[in-house]
Amino acid sequence: MHWLWELCTFNMPARNKFHTNMQFEVSKLNDEVRRLQNMLEEFTNRVPANVPIEMQRREKVKEAMIHAWSAYEKYAWGNDELLPQTQSGENSFGGLGATIIDSLDTLLIMGLDEQFQKAREWVANTLDFNKTYDASVFETTIRVVGGLLSTYDLSGDNIFLEKARDIADRLLPAWDTPSGIPYNIINLAHGNAHNPGWTGGDSILADSGTEQLEFIALSQRTGDPKYQEKVEKAIVALNKTFPADGLVPIYVNPNDGTAYGTITFGAMGDSFYEYLLKAWIQGNKTSSVKPYRDMWETSMKGLVSLIRRSSPSSFAYICEKTRETLTDKMDELACFAPGMLALGSSGYGKVEAKKILSLAEELAWTCYNFYQSTQTKLAGENYLFNPGRDMSIGTTWNILRPETVESLFYLWRLTGNVTYQEWGWNIFQAFEKNCRIESGYVGLTDVNLALKDNKMQTFFLAETLKYLYLLFSPPTVIPLDEWVFNTEAHPLRIVNRNDDIAGSERQHKPTVGLQGRKTGRFGGN
Repeated sequence: MHWLWELCTFNMPARNKFHTNMQFEVSKLNDEVRRLQNMLEEFTNRVPANVPIEMQRREKVKEAMIHAWSAYEKYAWGNDELLPQTQSGENSFGGLGATIIDSLDTLLIMGLDEQFQKAREWVANTLDFNKTYDASVFETTIRVVGGLLSTYDLSGDNIFLEKARDIADRLLPAWDTPSGIPYNIINLAHGNAHNPGWTGGDSILADSGTEQLEFIALSQRTGDPKYQEKVEKAIVALNKTFPADGLVPIYVNPNDGTAYGTITFGAMGDSFYEYLLKAWIQGNKTSSVKPYRDMWETSMKGLVSLIRRSSPSSFAYICEKTRETLTDKMDELACFAPGMLALGSSGYGKVEAKKILSLAEELAWTCYNFYQSTQTKLAGENYLFNPGRDMSIGTTWNILRPETVESLFYLWRLTGNVTYQEWGWNIFQAFEKNCRIESGYVGLTDVNLALKDNKMQTFFLAETLKYLYLLFSPPTVIPLDEWVFNTEAHPLRIVNRNDDIAGSERQHKPTVGLQGRKTGRFGGN
């Protein structure tokens, strides 16, 4: 009890001094809290109240991009992806600086010039594709080739075209198969191509039919037809066995082009259908690309045959199909479909266009409710539909995917309905609340429990934030009649199709045949 006696007999002047010091420290802490609160308020209100709500929201999305980019720059510069929780980097794409390349056009569109210049210097001086790495042809095409070409189209800087051609040349041997259907994996240094063992030697539909935009664009920009010729052989091969309903199973034999397995607009099927439509748009909807449009319309009849509606709320959803059996399951990945349908609706006659657009809006409502149905208001990876119970979550993770906000962007652009902006803002706020941490953004391993993972996916910067930014930007920023987005949200300028790229005087027929089957600164501020 000796310490208690000392405390009780502590002389009054000393106690007063002690209390004064404590009060001073508390006062300093209170001052610091007020300073931080003022900074937060200043940041929150830095856009004047009389500025339109769309501009305020656009600035918030831009700030989110700055936060994500700054964290990557600080903790993972030059690596493929940031691991925010451990404040480190990971080379999940062979060390190609995937986040840098995927973010280039987002930085340009948002006017983040200082960040862009640093990224440009890295591309010019450090980026090297001569790596003994087995790369995904699909992922490398949509992220790296697409990212570089888009940045070239936006900036006019030849370094990006040179780099795009370098990596594309390394990917080209993947198409050296008996059918023209590419192998899905290739070694960047040695050119050895093969398919993953888990597919039994077969190629994957989405991986084989989602390179057309990038390689056709590369032929257009360089004048060298070899890139276009390679990727269009794959479409010719798929068209030879193209089913009457336009629905192609996900596993494709690279020797003869025959396909088997599940039919889905989700994982491993999705972007094949997207590129049929977008190759038509990329070619400026001329007669030479009409076969793409015809194939796509056939596939959309197939999509309609897979539509079911839940009970009791009548949510429209796209089933998966194996042989003649339908599965009441829909991936969040399939939420690109509302945007695709809206984008393609204008190519139909008036009555059919209205039906397709209406279906797009129904599916968008379903996808938005994927988000609204969880505790965090962020969607899981896939959903199951059961009679009388509407939707239930299947796989609980969310890895910052963009598909739903992509569709909201297209629907807002094409209908002018501000409801889609409101839905997008709600989704953005859910990302901010649940996924933002001091060192970047993370996904969730469980969207109901808000459990965080440890990865900031490159497509969060390339797609999710870009589509959100454009959702609150004037339609004159990257106008849809001048640009077409690849499946990684990299805008490519629409150029009149020229099947005589090499300059020969001979007349070319359309490369793709239907085998007789009857089936910000870029345009505005």
